[in-house]
Amino acid sequence: MKQQGIRILAAFSILLLQSACSTDPIRQEPDKASVSVKELVKSTQSWDGETLPAYPSAQPRISILRIRILAGAELDMHRHPVINAGVLLSGQLTVMTKTGKTLHLKAGDPIVEVVNTAHFGVNQGDAPAEIIVFYAGTVDSPISVIESK
Repeated sequence: MKQQGIRILAAFSILLLQSACSTDPIRQEPDKASVSVKELVKSTQSWDGETLPAYPSAQPRISILRIRILAGAELDMHRHPVINAGVLLSGQLTVMTKTGKTLHLKAGDPIVEVVNTAHFGVNQGDAPAEIIVFYAGTVDSPISVIESK
């Protein structure tokens, strides 16, 4: 059964490659302007300059959250035991560690979040802040832990 699945996958891959390499004039090339890629961030460090920890060897679990923070709202002091990164979609957000390091984000800015470092965020703007955050955790690990200030 496993061998048959491998053969089917190999045959499908060959067909895909033949299709991609075809010089058939009927095949339409996509408009070069219809797709663009802009790298927002690539880093081995969190925003405070600390090196990111190694990934655990447990079963991985990816979580993606869309978080909305109202104008004037302040998040609880917390820490993330897992690597996470996000992009502020709208508004503004200030992130501060317990030790006083500060990061100001505006719409469109990426963030590679601190790991196992107590911090909180505050929306000092006049509009809600929305951020999408991707967490690279494990099945048995929480993505956030509330800390005391």
